[in-house]
Amino acid sequence: MLHSHLTTLNAVSLMLQAFKDEDRAAQRLLEGTGITPADLGRADWRITTHQELRVCANAVAMRREVGLELGQRMHVSSYGMLGYALLSGATLGDALHLALQYPALLGTLFQLRLIEDGERVWLSASDYGQAPELAAFNAEFCLTSLKVICNDLLGQPLPLLGARFAHPAPDYQALYSAPFDCPLQFGASDNAFAFERHWLARALPLADPITHRAMSERCRRQNLEFTGRQAWLGRIRQLLQQQLEAPPGLEGLARQMSCSSRTLRRHLHELGSSYQQLLDELRFERAKQLLAEDELPIYRIAEVLGFSEPASFRHAFLRWSGVAPSHFRA
Repeated sequence: MLHSHLTTLNAVSLMLQAFKDEDRAAQRLLEGTGITPADLGRADWRITTHQELRVCANAVAMRREVGLELGQRMHVSSYGMLGYALLSGATLGDALHLALQYPALLGTLFQLRLIEDGERVWLSASDYGQAPELAAFNAEFCLTSLKVICNDLLGQPLPLLGARFAHPAPDYQALYSAPFDCPLQFGASDNAFAFERHWLARALPLADPITHRAMSERCRRQNLEFTGRQAWLGRIRQLLQQQLEAPPGLEGLARQMSCSSRTLRRHLHELGSSYQQLLDELRFERAKQLLAEDELPIYRIAEVLGFSEPASFRHAFLRWSGVAPSHFRA
Protein backbone atom coordinates (compact mmCIF):
# COMPACT_ATOMS: atom_id res chain seq x y z
CA MET A 1 0.00 0.00 0.00
CA LEU A 2 1.44 3.29 -1.14
CA HIS A 3 2.82 5.55 1.59
CA SER A 4 0.50 4.13 4.25
CA HIS A 5 2.78 4.94 7.18
CA LEU A 6 2.41 7.79 9.62
CA THR A 7 5.20 9.59 11.39
CA THR A 8 5.77 12.55 13.69
CA LEU A 9 6.74 16.10 12.79
CA ASN A 10 10.12 15.82 14.53
CA ALA A 11 12.19 15.51 11.36
CA VAL A 12 10.24 18.31 9.66
CA SER A 13 10.82 20.62 12.63
CA LEU A 14 14.55 19.82 12.54
CA MET A 15 14.72 20.67 8.85
CA LEU A 16 13.10 24.03 9.48
CA GLN A 17 15.69 24.70 12.20
CA ALA A 18 18.54 23.68 9.91
CA PHE A 19 17.43 26.13 7.22
CA LYS A 20 16.14 28.90 9.48
CA ASP A 21 18.76 31.40 8.26
CA GLU A 22 17.91 30.93 4.58
CA ASP A 23 15.47 33.14 2.70
CA ARG A 24 11.87 31.80 2.59
CA ALA A 25 13.09 28.50 4.08
CA ALA A 26 9.76 27.46 5.63
CA GLN A 27 7.85 28.19 2.44
CA ARG A 28 10.34 26.25 0.30
CA LEU A 29 10.53 23.26 2.64
CA LEU A 30 6.76 22.90 3.13
CA GLU A 31 5.88 23.50 -0.53
CA GLY A 32 3.51 20.84 -1.83
CA THR A 33 3.16 19.05 1.53
CA GLY A 34 -0.13 20.35 2.93
CA ILE A 35 1.70 21.11 6.21
CA THR A 36 1.38 24.62 7.59
CA PRO A 37 3.71 26.37 10.06
CA ALA A 38 0.82 26.29 12.57
CA ASP A 39 0.76 22.48 12.43
CA LEU A 40 4.32 22.33 13.78
CA GLY A 41 3.17 23.55 17.18
CA ARG A 42 0.48 20.89 17.64
CA ALA A 43 1.17 18.13 20.17
CA ASP A 44 1.20 14.54 18.84
CA TRP A 45 0.44 15.72 15.29
CA ARG A 46 0.97 13.00 12.70
CA ILE A 47 1.81 13.29 9.03
CA THR A 48 2.09 10.71 6.29
CA THR A 49 5.41 9.38 5.06
CA HIS A 50 4.56 10.94 1.69
CA GLN A 51 4.41 14.39 3.31
CA GLU A 52 7.68 13.86 5.16
CA LEU A 53 9.42 12.64 2.01
CA ARG A 54 8.24 15.71 0.12
CA VAL A 55 9.82 17.93 2.79
CA CYS A 56 12.99 15.81 2.53
CA ALA A 57 13.06 16.22 -1.26
CA ASN A 58 12.69 19.98 -0.88
CA ALA A 59 15.53 20.00 1.67
CA VAL A 60 17.86 17.90 -0.50
CA ALA A 61 17.20 20.23 -3.43
CA MET A 62 18.45 23.06 -1.23
CA ARG A 63 21.40 21.21 0.34
CA ARG A 64 22.38 17.70 -0.81
CA GLU A 65 24.35 16.76 2.32
CA VAL A 66 21.59 17.80 4.73
CA GLY A 67 20.89 14.19 5.86
CA LEU A 68 24.13 14.09 7.83
CA GLU A 69 23.39 17.41 9.52
CA LEU A 70 19.80 16.51 10.41
CA GLY A 71 20.80 13.12 11.81
CA GLN A 72 23.19 14.80 14.22
CA ARG A 73 20.33 16.96 15.51
CA MET A 74 18.01 13.96 16.14
CA HIS A 75 18.73 13.30 19.83
CA VAL A 76 17.01 10.60 21.86
CA SER A 77 14.71 13.21 23.42
CA SER A 78 13.17 13.70 19.95
CA TYR A 79 11.40 10.34 20.24
CA GLY A 80 9.04 11.24 23.08
CA MET A 81 7.85 8.31 25.15
CA LEU A 82 10.18 5.90 23.38
CA GLY A 83 13.14 8.14 24.15
CA TYR A 84 12.40 8.03 27.89
CA ALA A 85 12.00 4.25 27.74
CA LEU A 86 15.39 3.91 26.05
CA LEU A 87 17.17 6.26 28.45
CA SER A 88 15.87 4.36 31.50
CA GLY A 89 16.88 0.93 30.17
CA ALA A 90 19.42 -1.16 32.04
CA THR A 91 22.01 -1.56 29.26
CA LEU A 92 22.69 -0.33 25.75
CA GLY A 93 21.67 -3.75 24.42
CA ASP A 94 18.34 -3.61 26.27
CA ALA A 95 17.65 -0.15 24.89
CA LEU A 96 18.51 -1.05 21.30
CA HIS A 97 16.42 -4.22 21.36
CA LEU A 98 13.47 -2.17 22.67
CA ALA A 99 13.93 0.44 19.94
CA LEU A 100 13.95 -2.25 17.27
CA GLN A 101 10.59 -3.53 18.55
CA TYR A 102 8.90 -0.25 17.63
CA PRO A 103 10.03 0.94 14.18
CA ALA A 104 6.76 2.89 13.85
CA LEU A 105 7.64 4.96 16.91
CA LEU A 106 11.17 5.51 15.58
CA GLY A 107 9.68 6.69 12.30
CA THR A 108 12.24 4.70 10.30
CA LEU A 109 11.85 3.75 6.64
CA PHE A 110 14.25 0.82 7.03
CA GLN A 111 14.25 -2.61 8.60
CA LEU A 112 16.58 -2.31 11.59
CA ARG A 113 18.57 -5.28 12.90
CA LEU A 114 21.47 -6.07 15.21
CA ILE A 115 23.82 -8.44 13.37
CA GLU A 116 26.45 -10.28 15.41
CA ASP A 117 29.81 -10.64 13.66
CA GLY A 118 32.30 -12.26 15.99
CA GLU A 119 33.37 -9.72 18.59
CA ARG A 120 31.64 -6.91 16.75
CA VAL A 121 27.97 -6.02 16.25
CA TRP A 122 26.49 -4.25 13.26
CA LEU A 123 23.43 -2.02 13.66
CA SER A 124 21.94 -2.44 10.19
CA ALA A 125 19.31 -0.47 8.25
CA SER A 126 18.14 -2.30 5.12
CA ASP A 127 15.15 -2.91 2.80
CA TYR A 128 14.47 0.73 2.00
CA GLY A 129 11.39 0.85 -0.21
CA GLN A 130 10.43 4.49 -0.61
CA ALA A 131 11.54 7.26 -3.01
CA PRO A 132 14.74 5.95 -4.71
CA GLU A 133 16.07 9.46 -5.28
CA LEU A 134 16.11 9.98 -1.50
CA ALA A 135 17.81 6.67 -0.63
CA ALA A 136 21.19 8.25 0.17
CA PHE A 137 19.61 11.07 2.19
CA ASN A 138 17.51 8.67 4.25
CA ALA A 139 20.43 6.30 4.85
CA GLU A 140 22.59 9.19 6.08
CA PHE A 141 19.78 10.53 8.25
CA CYS A 142 18.91 7.10 9.68
CA LEU A 143 22.43 5.91 10.55
CA THR A 144 23.58 9.28 11.88
CA SER A 145 20.52 9.58 14.14
CA LEU A 146 21.01 6.01 15.41
CA LYS A 147 24.62 6.85 16.26
CA VAL A 148 23.45 9.97 18.12
CA ILE A 149 20.91 7.86 20.06
CA CYS A 150 23.68 5.47 21.15
CA ASN A 151 25.86 8.40 22.24
CA ASP A 152 22.99 9.94 24.22
CA LEU A 153 22.13 6.65 25.94
CA LEU A 154 25.74 6.00 26.98
CA GLY A 155 26.48 9.59 27.97
CA GLN A 156 29.61 9.38 25.79
CA PRO A 157 30.47 8.72 22.12
CA LEU A 158 30.14 5.10 21.05
CA PRO A 159 33.47 4.14 19.36
CA LEU A 160 32.84 2.70 15.90
CA LEU A 161 34.84 0.01 14.11
CA GLY A 162 33.41 0.75 10.68
CA ALA A 163 30.41 2.02 8.73
CA ARG A 164 29.00 1.05 5.35
CA PHE A 165 26.42 2.53 3.00
CA ALA A 166 24.45 1.12 0.08
CA HIS A 167 24.82 4.25 -2.05
CA PRO A 168 27.96 5.31 -3.96
CA ALA A 169 30.43 7.65 -2.27
CA PRO A 170 29.12 11.25 -2.59
CA ASP A 171 31.29 14.23 -3.44
CA TYR A 172 30.83 15.47 0.14
CA GLN A 173 32.27 12.27 1.64
CA ALA A 174 34.60 14.29 3.87
CA LEU A 175 31.56 15.36 5.94
CA TYR A 176 31.02 11.77 7.05
CA SER A 177 34.00 12.03 9.41
CA ALA A 178 31.99 14.02 11.97
CA PRO A 179 29.37 11.34 12.79
CA PHE A 180 31.44 8.35 11.57
CA ASP A 181 35.05 8.56 12.76
CA CYS A 182 35.90 5.13 11.37
CA PRO A 183 36.67 3.31 8.09
CA LEU A 184 33.88 3.79 5.52
CA GLN A 185 32.59 1.56 2.73
CA PHE A 186 30.17 2.59 -0.03
CA GLY A 187 28.16 0.48 -2.46
CA ALA A 188 27.46 -2.10 0.27
CA SER A 189 24.47 -4.42 0.55
CA ASP A 190 22.99 -2.43 3.46
CA ASN A 191 23.59 0.61 5.64
CA ALA A 192 25.22 -0.20 8.99
CA PHE A 193 27.81 0.73 11.57
CA ALA A 194 29.80 -1.64 13.79
CA PHE A 195 31.00 -1.48 17.38
CA GLU A 196 32.58 -3.92 19.84
CA ARG A 197 30.12 -6.42 21.29
CA HIS A 198 30.92 -5.58 24.92
CA TRP A 199 29.16 -2.22 24.53
CA LEU A 200 25.81 -4.00 24.49
CA ALA A 201 26.33 -4.93 28.15
CA ARG A 202 27.34 -1.40 29.19
CA ALA A 203 25.08 -0.09 31.97
CA LEU A 204 23.26 3.12 31.09
CA PRO A 205 23.86 6.10 33.42
CA LEU A 206 20.16 7.03 33.61
CA ALA A 207 18.84 3.49 34.13
CA ASP A 208 15.72 3.27 36.30
CA PRO A 209 13.76 -0.01 36.30
CA ILE A 210 10.48 1.51 37.53
CA THR A 211 10.50 4.29 34.97
CA HIS A 212 11.59 1.82 32.29
CA ARG A 213 8.68 -0.54 32.95
CA ALA A 214 6.16 2.31 32.95
CA MET A 215 7.53 3.90 29.77
CA SER A 216 7.82 0.54 27.98
CA GLU A 217 4.15 -0.20 28.68
CA ARG A 218 3.14 3.22 27.39
CA CYS A 219 5.22 2.59 24.26
CA ARG A 220 3.41 -0.71 23.74
CA ARG A 221 0.02 1.03 23.94
CA GLN A 222 1.13 3.91 21.74
CA ASN A 223 2.46 1.48 19.15
CA LEU A 224 -0.87 -0.38 19.05
CA GLU A 225 -2.72 2.89 18.51
CA PHE A 226 -0.18 4.10 15.96
CA THR A 227 -0.16 0.91 13.90
CA GLY A 228 -3.96 0.81 14.09
CA ARG A 229 -4.07 4.28 12.54
CA GLN A 230 -1.62 3.13 9.88
CA ALA A 231 -3.79 0.14 8.99
CA TRP A 232 -6.88 2.36 8.77
CA LEU A 233 -5.11 4.90 6.59
CA GLY A 234 -3.64 2.11 4.48
CA ARG A 235 -7.13 0.72 3.79
CA ILE A 236 -8.31 4.17 2.64
CA ARG A 237 -5.33 4.53 0.32
CA GLN A 238 -5.88 1.06 -1.08
CA LEU A 239 -9.51 1.85 -1.91
CA LEU A 240 -8.62 5.16 -3.55
CA GLN A 241 -5.75 3.62 -5.49
CA GLN A 242 -8.14 1.09 -7.00
CA GLN A 243 -10.52 3.86 -8.12
CA LEU A 244 -8.26 6.58 -9.48
CA GLU A 245 -10.01 6.55 -12.86
CA ALA A 246 -13.36 7.26 -11.17
CA PRO A 247 -12.75 8.50 -7.61
CA PRO A 248 -15.69 7.79 -5.26
CA GLY A 249 -15.72 11.18 -3.55
CA LEU A 250 -15.78 11.68 0.22
CA GLU A 251 -19.34 10.34 0.58
CA GLY A 252 -18.66 7.26 -1.52
CA LEU A 253 -15.40 6.51 0.26
CA ALA A 254 -17.12 6.84 3.63
CA ARG A 255 -19.72 4.27 2.58
CA GLN A 256 -16.94 1.91 1.54
CA MET A 257 -15.29 2.43 4.94
CA SER A 258 -18.65 1.82 6.69
CA CYS A 259 -18.72 5.21 8.38
CA SER A 260 -20.29 8.62 7.86
CA SER A 261 -18.59 11.27 5.75
CA ARG A 262 -18.37 13.45 8.85
CA THR A 263 -16.53 10.72 10.75
CA LEU A 264 -14.18 10.08 7.83
CA ARG A 265 -13.42 13.78 7.46
CA ARG A 266 -12.74 14.12 11.20
CA HIS A 267 -10.41 11.11 11.32
CA LEU A 268 -8.48 12.32 8.30
CA HIS A 269 -8.17 15.78 9.86
CA GLU A 270 -6.80 14.21 13.06
CA LEU A 271 -4.18 12.47 10.92
CA GLY A 272 -3.24 15.77 9.29
CA SER A 273 -4.79 14.91 5.95
CA SER A 274 -7.94 15.18 3.84
CA TYR A 275 -9.73 13.26 1.10
CA GLN A 276 -8.41 15.59 -1.61
CA GLN A 277 -4.85 15.48 -0.28
CA LEU A 278 -4.80 11.67 -0.25
CA LEU A 279 -6.26 11.56 -3.75
CA ASP A 280 -3.66 14.04 -5.00
CA GLU A 281 -0.82 12.04 -3.43
CA LEU A 282 -1.93 8.83 -5.11
CA ARG A 283 -2.55 10.53 -8.45
CA PHE A 284 0.89 12.14 -8.30
CA GLU A 285 2.65 8.85 -7.59
CA ARG A 286 0.76 7.05 -10.35
CA ALA A 287 1.37 9.92 -12.76
CA LYS A 288 5.13 9.79 -12.18
CA GLN A 289 5.08 6.04 -12.76
CA LEU A 290 3.10 6.28 -16.01
CA LEU A 291 5.19 9.18 -17.31
CA ALA A 292 8.41 7.27 -16.60
CA GLU A 293 7.10 4.17 -18.40
CA ASP A 294 6.57 6.36 -21.50
CA GLU A 295 3.86 4.10 -22.95
CA LEU A 296 0.70 6.21 -22.71
CA PRO A 297 0.23 9.69 -24.20
CA ILE A 298 -0.41 12.41 -21.68
CA TYR A 299 -4.11 12.69 -22.54
CA ARG A 300 -4.55 8.97 -21.72
CA ILE A 301 -2.70 9.38 -18.43
CA ALA A 302 -5.12 12.17 -17.58
CA GLU A 303 -8.04 9.80 -18.24
CA VAL A 304 -6.48 6.98 -16.19
CA LEU A 305 -6.14 9.37 -13.27
CA GLY A 306 -9.75 10.54 -13.47
CA PHE A 307 -9.23 14.01 -14.95
CA SER A 308 -11.94 15.25 -17.28
CA GLU A 309 -9.45 16.91 -19.62
CA PRO A 310 -5.66 16.95 -20.17
CA ALA A 311 -5.39 20.62 -19.22
CA SER A 312 -6.68 19.88 -15.70
CA PHE A 313 -4.07 17.13 -15.33
CA ARG A 314 -1.27 19.40 -16.58
CA HIS A 315 -2.28 22.11 -14.11
CA ALA A 316 -2.42 19.63 -11.21
CA PHE A 317 0.92 18.02 -12.07
CA LEU A 318 2.57 21.42 -12.31
CA ARG A 319 1.22 22.23 -8.83
CA TRP A 320 2.45 18.90 -7.42
CA SER A 321 5.92 18.83 -8.96
CA GLY A 322 6.75 22.32 -10.18
CA VAL A 323 7.18 21.10 -13.79
CA ALA A 324 4.82 20.19 -16.62
CA PRO A 325 4.18 16.48 -17.34
CA SER A 326 5.98 16.72 -20.68
CA HIS A 327 9.08 18.17 -19.00
CA PHE A 328 9.00 15.47 -16.32
CA ARG A 329 8.82 12.77 -19.01
CA ALA A 330 11.66 14.35 -20.97
